[in-house]
Amino acid sequence: MDVAHLIYVLDENAGQERVILKGELHKYLVKALRHEVGDELEFRNKENIKILYFYKITAVDARTLEIRLISSCEKEVNASKELHVAWCVIDTKSIEKVLPSLNEIGVGKISFIYCDRSQKNFKLDFKRFERILEASMQQCGRTSYIEFDVYKNLADFMVKFPDTKVFDFTDNVLSGESDFKRVLIGCEGGFSSHEKEFLKSKEVFRLNTPLVLRSESAVVAIASKILL
Repeated sequence: MDVAHLIYVLDENAGQERVILKGELHKYLVKALRHEVGDELEFRNKENIKILYFYKITAVDARTLEIRLISSCEKEVNASKELHVAWCVIDTKSIEKVLPSLNEIGVGKISFIYCDRSQKNFKLDFKRFERILEASMQQCGRTSYIEFDVYKNLADFMVKFPDTKVFDFTDNVLSGESDFKRVLIGCEGGFSSHEKEFLKSKEVFRLNTPLVLRSESAVVAIASKILL
């Protein structure tokens, strides 16, 4: 089984001169990644994540791993473009599956909207989303969190962000040169007739495929096309 490589480790004690690592992190670094005395590791602290700390392993035993600070520097790693995704709420399990991909691609913000066809029983756990992001950030090196917020309906969002482009069924195919900062993506079943009427004055596009994409597939595909 492949072992995920960490670009850096997020730890609340990062920045201290001497740190003792225990538990799952010790097990991961020593047993899974085979780190030993003399190896150097990179750490960050979520309280000031832009600072990168360099540590050297000074002692290892069966339960603990001791590291000592060598140096530090300010180093941010983020996408070169910005994309704000307005996403009609779908099953949170589906959201969670693609969050790491959206994080790696570089999405800056996701506004979740309870659209007409969103199931209102889906509750968004932003704390859980943050934990998923942190695992992804340590693997891809990103140093900023995706920002989350929520809107009770489509109208509330579009009034605030009238420049939003809309992904839906249309003859207008998204070109390879397209570059925008905000996109709306519907939930399973698409937009209701009421929502389509509301959105008719907006710029609507589709991807160049005859296949019908699930909502979460569309989010990843569009983010990739714009940001990568």
